[in-house]
Amino acid sequence: MSKIRSKDTKPELALRKALFARGFRYRVNVPTLLGKPDIVLRKYKTVIFLNGCFWHRHEGCKYAYTPKTNTEFWVDKINSNKNRDKINLQKLTALGWDVLTVWECEIRHTYKHDLTPLIDRVEAEILAKAPQKLSIKIYEATENEVMLVAESVVEYQRTTKQ
Repeated sequence: MSKIRSKDTKPELALRKALFARGFRYRVNVPTLLGKPDIVLRKYKTVIFLNGCFWHRHEGCKYAYTPKTNTEFWVDKINSNKNRDKINLQKLTALGWDVLTVWECEIRHTYKHDLTPLIDRVEAEILAKAPQKLSIKIYEATENEVMLVAESVVEYQRTTKQ
């Protein structure tokens, strides 16, 4: 158990490196946000959780198994993790954050080969939810009228120190 890390894991480093290469800038493990998200993209108001399949019970994944010893403890532990994740997700979305979940198995099977499809999906989800900032300037041309904007010229004089 002491060898299990909560941050800077190989899958997390691979995801962060790929996002950085795509031009995304982020913060890591921000303690002021609920659940201490693995990656926080403030510009896009998005948080990314990289969940371990065992610890967060990824349904249908071969890594989400129940240990044969001390089964009751593990079932309670994993269920409490899932409940906490659900509460954090609800609270973060209520605060206006978009929450993405990337599973460890998605990276484990691809980070040795190519993360491009996964990063394409994550990038598409981030950009699809990002607020679009449009600035529209409407200029109306009036007939036979010239509009000028001018400021009076101010001359600056150099003063000598006394």
